[in-house]
Amino acid sequence: QVQLVESGGELVQAGDSLRLSCAASGRTDTMYIMAWFRQAPGKEREFAAAITWNYAFTYYADSVQGRFAISRDKAKNTVSLQMNSLKPEDTAPYYCPASTSPNTGMYYSPIPYDYWGQGTQVTVSS
Repeated sequence: QVQLVESGGELVQAGDSLRLSCAASGRTDTMYIMAWFRQAPGKEREFAAAITWNYAFTYYADSVQGRFAISRDKAKNTVSLQMNSLKPEDTAPYYCPASTSPNTGMYYSPIPYDYWGQGTQVTVSS
């Protein structure tokens, strides 16, 4: 079992920066990849960024490429998402899932992720 707790979400203005954190506990040694997804009201859950746990390979959605940066700290069992140049369309609860599957090819889909946190709300006002 892996437990995940997100934090850092808040109300900001367009153009601002924000840093989200996700603290993992439990069997973190079984994790292969972690990610950030978001889900705006009335929309499907959307991939934002992912990072492999052991080698820190990173992946980004086109919508956040160049503005967001994902990182991980294995010693602290945390994953962070640095979000710059925020836009109103970035508004959503942000979730930090983890996958214990060695097949990380579908990092952009929520299906492989077997553990999810409760989410942290990011609101960007125009």
